[in-house]
Amino acid sequence: MATESPTAATRRPALRPRPRVAAPAGVAVAPEAHAVADASDRGARLVAVVIALAWHLVIGLPAVLAAGSGMAAPVVVTAGWLVTALVGVATGVRLLRGGLPPAVWLAAALLVVDAAVFAAAGERFLFTTANWVWGGLAWFFLLVLWQRPVRWLLILLAAHAAIALVAVVLHGATAPADLSRYAMYVYGTSTLPVAVFAGAAALTALARDRAGTAAAVLAVAAEREAAERAQGERQARLALVSGTAEEVLTALAAGDADPADPAVRRRAVLAAARLRRLIAESDDVPDPLLHELRAAADLAERNGLPIELVAVGTPSELPVDVRRGLADPLTAALAGARGWARLTVVAGSDEVVVSLVTPDHDGPDDSVAPAGGDGPVERLHERDGEIRWTQTRWRRT
Repeated sequence: MATESPTAATRRPALRPRPRVAAPAGVAVAPEAHAVADASDRGARLVAVVIALAWHLVIGLPAVLAAGSGMAAPVVVTAGWLVTALVGVATGVRLLRGGLPPAVWLAAALLVVDAAVFAAAGERFLFTTANWVWGGLAWFFLLVLWQRPVRWLLILLAAHAAIALVAVVLHGATAPADLSRYAMYVYGTSTLPVAVFAGAAALTALARDRAGTAAAVLAVAAEREAAERAQGERQARLALVSGTAEEVLTALAAGDADPADPAVRRRAVLAAARLRRLIAESDDVPDPLLHELRAAADLAERNGLPIELVAVGTPSELPVDVRRGLADPLTAALAGARGWARLTVVAGSDEVVVSLVTPDHDGPDDSVAPAGGDGPVERLHERDGEIRWTQTRWRRT
C-alpha cells in the first residue's frame, strides 16, 4: 500500500489537525493514598503548632513577666523568649503551607537559646515556670524537626537534658531532692512531645497504607468490571458478526444465493471485514485505530481492490466505542468499493477524521450507514456520479 501526501488524498478540502496542547512540566497527579496521608499530616501539623505557640504564650510569657528583675539576667530570658516565638511563628507558617523548615539551623538556634535561658534564669527560678525552656522548648524542637526521623528529636531532647544537667550542677542544686526534680522535669517535658511526634508519623503512614490498599482494591474492581463489560460487548458483537456470516454461508450452502451475484459477494466481504476488524480490536498495538483500519484495508486489497492508505498525525488514546464508530462505516464502504480506494486518517490531540474515496458506480449504498451521528462520532456520506466519499469525525468535547 502506497503512501502519498495528504493534499492528494481526497478531492475534499484538507482537514487540519488541531495543535496538541502540552501538559505543564513537572505536574503530576498525586495518588489517592498520598491525598489521604497529606490530610492526616496537615491536621497533626496544626495541632502541634497550636500547642507550641499556646504553651509559649499562655504559660511561658506570664511567668517571665511575673519573675521580672528577680532573675539573674531577665533581658536574656526575655530575648530568648522572643527569638523562640519568632522561630515558632515562621516554622508554623511554613508547616501549615505544606513545607518543611530548615531543621539544622533552627535546631542549633534553639539549643543556643536553651543554654542562655538556663544560665540567665538563676538558681532561684531554676525549677519554676519562669525558666520556660523546661516545658516549652521541646514543642519547638518538634516543629523544626517535623517529618524527620524520630531519632533526631531524641538526640535534641538528650542535648536539652544535658544542658539542663550542666545548669543544675553549676547552680549548685545537687541535693538528692534537686536531682530527683531534675529527672522528673526531663521525663515529664519530653514524653508528650515524643508521643505526639511519633504518633503523627505513625498515623500518617497508617492512613497512607490504608488509603493505598483501598485504592488498589477499587482499581482492581474497576478493571475487572471494565474487562467483563468489554468481554460482554465483544461477545455480543461477535455474535452479530458471526450471525451475518452464517446467513451468507447458509444461503450459499442451500443454493439460495449465487456466489457470482455482486450483492452476495459484498455481503460476504462486509462480514469478513467486520470480523477481521473485531479481531484486530483486541491487539495490543501503539495505534489501535490505524491497526484496525489496516486490517480492513488488507482484506479489501486481498480481494483485488487497489487501496492507498494515508495517515497524518498521531491520534490520542481513543475508547473502543469511538474507534468502532470511526472504523465501521469505512469498513462497510470498502465492502462495496470497486476499481480503487483511497483511505485517509488525519489525527490530532482532540480530533480524528477518517475519509474514504472510491469511484462511484451504479447501485444503492446498501452497505453504508446513513449520515448522521453515532454517539460522539459524526458520519458523512456523499456521491456525485464520479466518486463516493465517506467520512467519520470525532471531536473531544
